[in-house]
Amino acid sequence: MPSFDTVCDPDMVEVKNAVENAAKEIGTRFDFKGTSAAIELKDKEITLLGDADFQLQQVEDILRNKLTKRSVDVRFLDKGAVQKVGGDKVKQVLKVKSGIATEDGKKIQKLIKESKLKVQAAIQGDAVRVTGTKRDDLQAVMALLRKDMADLPLSFDNFRD
Repeated sequence: MPSFDTVCDPDMVEVKNAVENAAKEIGTRFDFKGTSAAIELKDKEITLLGDADFQLQQVEDILRNKLTKRSVDVRFLDKGAVQKVGGDKVKQVLKVKSGIATEDGKKIQKLIKESKLKVQAAIQGDAVRVTGTKRDDLQAVMALLRKDMADLPLSFDNFRD
């Protein structure tokens, strides 16, 4: 029976490379000389440091540019609140989303059921497996999910015939 998995996983190697490239650019840019502007990646959290909110925004723009060049969807980033750190410095933590949250999985499952296509959707951990008898139905589900779940950077893998 044909099936595929709907997942939400970034390429962490490309994310790491983008953060390193952004750190290199921050180190060489003239407008960041002598400031505390920095960026670092630990596990699945990217920490932005700067002297003011404006500088944080510039660092984030550099990061988004590098991620886009490496074809990593910026919708994987989950912005945290700006925090004051010792004196006049500020920091912001961006979490890299990985996996489909249970409420999003339920939304996907409900959307597929309401579409009246002859497929079944089952939540399996942080992925949603979709099975059906016809390949065309599965492709219709992929198109439906891309259109209606635009806020999630979904990808489809393990397509089996």
